[in-house]
Amino acid sequence: MRTPLITPIGYAKLKQELDFLWREERPEITKKVTWAASLGDRSENADYQYNKKRLREIDRRVRYLNKTLERLKVVHYHKDQEGRVFFGAHVKIENDDGDIKQFQIVGYDEIFGRKDAISIDSPMARALVKKEVGDEIEVRTESGKFYWTIESIHYDK
Repeated sequence: MRTPLITPIGYAKLKQELDFLWREERPEITKKVTWAASLGDRSENADYQYNKKRLREIDRRVRYLNKTLERLKVVHYHKDQEGRVFFGAHVKIENDDGDIKQFQIVGYDEIFGRKDAISIDSPMARALVKKEVGDEIEVRTESGKFYWTIESIHYDK
């Protein structure tokens, strides 16, 4: 089960995507389907088949977004989070080899298309939660154990 948390920015992006699909793209595709259907034989009508398929994809995504937005809990920054890693934190970590990683801990629905984010449900995020700058963490994955030191923590305010 995924943790149903999301940042305010992530929530706004999902809402914006839903609004775009429902108010702009879906009506446009519906017009194209109607026009292509008026041409007659639908079995060999590529415009009709493609746009009908796109309409199903849009409807599936709209259903998913509606359900997702209902269940998500938006987590706002609170001053009590300062100095420790919690949901929404931007974290910089380093290992003994000098490898540095920087990312934000976000909800599952926010990680796609981003290289600077990890899910709150990931082993790395679970190891970081409630830790402070200077703390060493142990991250256990299928590949083994890895050790990192927290270099910095900050939040969007």
